Amino acid sequence: MEKNISMKLTNEQISPGSWYIGLFNGIGATRTQSKMITRGPAYSFSANISVAACTNSMMSGKFCNSTVYPLSCTTSDVYDTLKATIKKPIMENATTCKSKIETFCVQEGLPNFYSLDISNVVEEVTIMVANVRLNITSSSNASGASDVNLLGFARHGAIPADSVFDYSSNLNKAPMVIRSPRIGRLYISILPVNLTKKFGGTQDGNVKVCYSMESQVLQCPLGKAGPNCTMGSYNLQTVLRKGPTPFESYYLPVGEGASSANFPLEPLSNSSSNRGETNDIWTYFTFDIPRGAAGRNIHVRLSSDVKISYEVYARFGGLPSLDSWDYYYANETKKSDQSMFFMEYDSSDDNIDFYIIYAREGTWGFGLRHLNTSSDSLKQQTIMSLALEGCPKHCSFHGDCKYSFDASGLTSYSFCSCDRNHGGFDCSVEIVSHKGHVLQSIFLIASNAAAIFPAYWALRQKALAEWILFTSSGISSGLYHACDVGTWCALNYNVLQFMDFWLSFMAVVSTFVYLATIGEVYKRAIHTAVAILTALMAATKATRSSNIVLVIVIGALGLLIGWLAEISTKYRSLSFSLGFSPNFFLSLQTIKQWLYNLVKTILRRFRWAFLLAGFVALAMAGISWTLETSSNYWFWHSFWHVTIYTSSFFFLCSKVNIVDDAENQLPANENYELTRQDSFPRDS
Repeated sequence: MEKNISMKLTNEQISPGSWYIGLFNGIGATRTQSKMITRGPAYSFSANISVAACTNSMMSGKFCNSTVYPLSCTTSDVYDTLKATIKKPIMENATTCKSKIETFCVQEGLPNFYSLDISNVVEEVTIMVANVRLNITSSSNASGASDVNLLGFARHGAIPADSVFDYSSNLNKAPMVIRSPRIGRLYISILPVNLTKKFGGTQDGNVKVCYSMESQVLQCPLGKAGPNCTMGSYNLQTVLRKGPTPFESYYLPVGEGASSANFPLEPLSNSSSNRGETNDIWTYFTFDIPRGAAGRNIHVRLSSDVKISYEVYARFGGLPSLDSWDYYYANETKKSDQSMFFMEYDSSDDNIDFYIIYAREGTWGFGLRHLNTSSDSLKQQTIMSLALEGCPKHCSFHGDCKYSFDASGLTSYSFCSCDRNHGGFDCSVEIVSHKGHVLQSIFLIASNAAAIFPAYWALRQKALAEWILFTSSGISSGLYHACDVGTWCALNYNVLQFMDFWLSFMAVVSTFVYLATIGEVYKRAIHTAVAILTALMAATKATRSSNIVLVIVIGALGLLIGWLAEISTKYRSLSFSLGFSPNFFLSLQTIKQWLYNLVKTILRRFRWAFLLAGFVALAMAGISWTLETSSNYWFWHSFWHVTIYTSSFFFLCSKVNIVDDAENQLPANENYELTRQDSFPRDS
């Protein structure tokens, strides 16, 4: 995730239709053991999508300077004379598509662009040119026109170029034949080349080639598809599932009952074997995914009582073939690569089960290729199911399927919310085994027993407030992590999280305040102020890492305030008015002695070995906090529990309670001015 992400698509990459832009976070074997590991800053982002298009629909190109001529289709009459000689069912539904301009004349190197709209599944599109001639009068015009190269390029959904295209052919030599084109808009470019070389190298820029252009769309009759329209083809109808989730449905052949989502294949596939080559027999199915269902998944299942004798091919916008497909499954070794858009589950010789994730809206074509046509294979019973579902494999039964809508509210998409032991896009990845879950739960819960050490020392020193605080902190942290790992929740999760962090913050700050020897009045005031601040921190973004530094700063500030209160109490008899005494050197010597006594008191106040050990343990706690990741959270957070309580224990042990404060008195053997004060009545 960079600060700025930009993506630019040109007219060579944009196809008409709905576009979805997704920002995927953590796709894969993501750790979901603990909710607390999601701590850290939250980033907000904004997206801006701008579309630059030509104002005239007939213009295209980078600079909107290329005219696109649409081809309009009418029922063809040119095949009437061919029906007597070519007996093909394909001839029954043929249309011819032409431009309103009959003849085009163009110079060398300047292409003409055409568009052809394919609204349904067709078998073949043929693009051809006729009446090719040159616009010059020459005896070699007739022979030269036959040698002109008219390069044709075709591309689905975008303007083709001589370097980017789907199909190409020299149209003056042979027509361009496109088998099973995709549904949508087909762009065609015709480019004349090498005109000047045909006329002795003349550089006459007025030389143009003229031609007429047309395309023929061949569609099989109803129920037929494939080469020569010899294979069976079936349209599938949508049957909505009952339930609150939108776009949940399955597909059945038209006319079949809606009692079950499965339908037998053999009665349908046998019709395909009546005609065609026995070694390449297909059965085709077409169905539509409605607008707004792009966040759903196509679930394909085949099951049989014997080894399945089918290969499954899928293609968006048209019928698949061995040369043109989007996804396929032949066997356990020959199949589409497993990815976030194709997921295969539990497939075997007698079972095929895979998902096409986030399928595109529109028409899909499925083709079943028969592996053999022996009499034994025709006796098998194969059941097929095509469904439009939400989460793949019902989140592998290790999570809940959640639904959400895009900003427009028209398109819904689904995602899996996995349990504590599984992760991945479909919750199929076991992050933690049952044994590992038990072990990690013990670590995270039992590590809070380290709170016994500071609690015991506080009780021994009769610091009852600190004893209650450390004891409560250890108990609440254990209960919180028991709920966090899914073992047992004594209270609501948010309540347990608040109590854990608030008492932990209070324990850290209380340790610092304990190091200052001040009265209960000052201590209660500091604890009250700290309780308010830490409660606000625990209630708002408690898991952010910056809270650790903030709590230490608050604790250090509380210690400083405690020291200042202690110093002001013990040394208030030493007024800074001595600095204005006539004897300047006497005042300076007094201040130096006071500072010496102060440093001496601080040095005697702490056991420095324990104090150093406390800082080392605190540093280790900070390091363990930063080392926590989604995979090792259970270990380093358990270590953090031990080190943070151990550091508190060392800090508590480092304080020395000084009873004799004789060293704090003013230095002896000095001359001071005494002032007489009447402390008793005059007559006493």
